[in-house]
Amino acid sequence: MSDRKTTQTDAIPVAKLSFWLTDARTALINHGETDVPCGECNACCRSSYFIHIKPEETQTIAQIPKELMFAAPGFPKGHVLLGYDKDGCCPMFIDSKCSIYEYRPQTCRQYDCRIFPATGLTVGDDKPLISQQEKRWRFNLSTRDERKLLSALQAAAKFLTTYSKLFPTGFVPGNATQQAILAIKIYDVFLRDDFMLENSEGSKQSHDIATAIRIAYEKFERGENNA
Repeated sequence: MSDRKTTQTDAIPVAKLSFWLTDARTALINHGETDVPCGECNACCRSSYFIHIKPEETQTIAQIPKELMFAAPGFPKGHVLLGYDKDGCCPMFIDSKCSIYEYRPQTCRQYDCRIFPATGLTVGDDKPLISQQEKRWRFNLSTRDERKLLSALQAAAKFLTTYSKLFPTGFVPGNATQQAILAIKIYDVFLRDDFMLENSEGSKQSHDIATAIRIAYEKFERGENNA
């Protein structure tokens, strides 16, 4: 066994994509936590994220100074955002660690930068630390079924971003993180062999795909398909 220290550029192996995908979707449905082997990485704490905190997260809110939170635009009363400091760090990230880890927001508990390599999306140039980390993950794609899942996830993300005008305003989020999460929720639409992406935006099939996506999303939100 090598005693070489892990560096910030070493590849990080991930179990089969199907295992990760099941866990990710279950966490989304149950509002649970994701189990991310972050190691020493804390890029998400230092990447200028606004953290959404729901009103029912009373223990979390109690740990954060009121002046650090503000009303979340577009959300009902009681939803707040936690901002970041001049260096892009979460204000609760103190001495290189989360000072409220046991009470951290649900948003933080569910964050998983493996959603980017899984969907083929990238976090963007404004978040270089996460961009560096997302490139390190290596899913196990040793079987045809695993590769088919990857193709479906990436086809879902591509369709959502390419044909966003086929959906109601706001259905397709404006940021890559939420786009990737949406793709994970509805990817199974693209396991159908009859849905291809070579069609123009105005084609009947593109509209059929968009309709199927909305149905899949509604089913997912109702907890009807958590495979």
